[in-house]
Amino acid sequence: MQASLSLPTLSPTIPRSNYVVQSKPINLRFCGLRRETFGFSSLSHSDSHRVRVSAPLRSATVSVSASSSANGSPPKSFDYDLLIIGAGVGGHGAALHAVEKGLKTAIVEGDVVGGTCVNRGCVPSKALLAVSGRMRELQNEHHLKALGLQVSAAGYDRQGVADHANNLATKIRNSLTNSMNSLGVDILTGVGTILGPQKVQIGSSDKVVTAKNIIIATGSVPFVPKGVEVDGKTVITSDHALKLEFVPEWIAIVGSGYIGLEFSDVYTALGSEVVTFIEALDQLMPGFDPEIGKLAQRVLINPRKIDYQTGVFASKITPAKDGKPVTIELIDAKTKEPKDTLEVDAALIATGRAPFTQGLGLENIDVVTQRGFIPVDERMRVIDANGNLVPHLFCIGDANGKMMLAHAASAQGISVVEQVTGRDHVLNHLSIPAACFTHPEISMVGLTEPQAREKAEKEGFEVSIAKTSFKANTKALAENEGEGLAKLIYRPDNGEILGVHIFGLHAADLIHEASNAIALGTRIQDIKFAVHAHPTLSEVLDELFKSAKVKEHVSSPGVSGSFVSQDKRDHQHQEKRSNLRESRTTWPKIFFAFVSWLFSSFNGFKKYLHS
Repeated sequence: MQASLSLPTLSPTIPRSNYVVQSKPINLRFCGLRRETFGFSSLSHSDSHRVRVSAPLRSATVSVSASSSANGSPPKSFDYDLLIIGAGVGGHGAALHAVEKGLKTAIVEGDVVGGTCVNRGCVPSKALLAVSGRMRELQNEHHLKALGLQVSAAGYDRQGVADHANNLATKIRNSLTNSMNSLGVDILTGVGTILGPQKVQIGSSDKVVTAKNIIIATGSVPFVPKGVEVDGKTVITSDHALKLEFVPEWIAIVGSGYIGLEFSDVYTALGSEVVTFIEALDQLMPGFDPEIGKLAQRVLINPRKIDYQTGVFASKITPAKDGKPVTIELIDAKTKEPKDTLEVDAALIATGRAPFTQGLGLENIDVVTQRGFIPVDERMRVIDANGNLVPHLFCIGDANGKMMLAHAASAQGISVVEQVTGRDHVLNHLSIPAACFTHPEISMVGLTEPQAREKAEKEGFEVSIAKTSFKANTKALAENEGEGLAKLIYRPDNGEILGVHIFGLHAADLIHEASNAIALGTRIQDIKFAVHAHPTLSEVLDELFKSAKVKEHVSSPGVSGSFVSQDKRDHQHQEKRSNLRESRTTWPKIFFAFVSWLFSSFNGFKKYLHS
């Protein structure tokens, strides 16, 4: 299950006195990202390029906060090179990369390996969505008839579906555990509590381990607003819903983001008579690009047994008791005046997720959370209450709030390992894709159109939009799945890709071509020459990039392997050959002329002496 998408946030302001001026330019190794993407080629010692020195760099030093020093001196020797608190997807990715880099690594897990994603999120939810997708297709007589198929009434075994989700989570969890064991990663069971610099207590025992570097990767839990009473039976979070203990006839879903949309897909396909969305903002799917959101509403909500109320808060939700239904009291989101009361069979709280950062011992290192999130800089280094970096301490994933997605946590963990092994690394969060696994799917990377236009207004550039439809794609039409749209947001002056949004068949798989292009800094004028197999869904993006209009005089800045027309290459080669031939004939002439001059000068000098 995807958590609510959070846009990359700026790191907390750090006092100017904590910066030092580098005497030499620094080479920043970005995550597959050319420096030109950020508008600079290197960092120098000018005032406009002040940077905080990086702890992992050999030539760097970091000002240690007084609070850290007060909790004891760092140990002189360590049990581990790297200790990771949390064995979710982020911690697992960091551990595997650390072993690859030769670090002695341990991972601390107070619950179960795999964290939220494997046990209560991405993995089991995809199992349920796989079932709902097949049920939806088998129930769509019009779709089957168009393909020439005849299928009798479809049914399902609720417990069998629930077992499928649970078994998949168990299988993936065991695979993660086995992979770490086979590579020599120590798995320490218990809650990890930071006692001081580079020291962590495991569980309630006296066992204390030391590590040269520590990563916090504790993830998140479902966020439950005030006034909502969760009983785990009739008022549930996504954790409970994934068990699929029953399919209610009428369920209210509070929140219309990723989690809410995916479960609306599951419940309507499995037989719920009514699904009611309760959304505090004025429109459904507020985190999506508005144009994609409108199309998704037309396809995913309007034709299905779904109704909705927007601009309202669920101020109080009471579970079903003594034969009475679940009651939901709604108030106006702006005026806070009572608006309505719903009586339903069940309510799913899908209002996003909250960081799990309590009990970590952050007070021992003078770190204060912000709305529960641990403050970090762009390199995931933890920042204390005074704005200083806490040496050798990092935080990745949902706990830092930069982007609450499992694969973002993994990418951040890999970035941290690169740093602690001596290679500076900055992750470009705008290149990280997100997806909603409804039927059809929604995916995105980069900026939405409103965000891009706001950025353009501030920085003074133009924004253009290109679109292509799945209705023009042969593979989509063969599948009888022509409903879909791909949207490109870009700069026509230089071909920079600002964002790509896709709604349609296998959109979650298609988005990565755009994601990689943003990460690598590839411009539209280059990627439009890429070749796509026919007939495939990938041609949706092929047509999308080809339809973009980039100014002709613009050339891509320094892309390795850039496409140049054959005529132009031939002309360049011919010009080089001509220059080479000319140089081969010119230099001998100059040489013989020089020799002739010397000879004549020598003869003239001899005549002068004789005279």
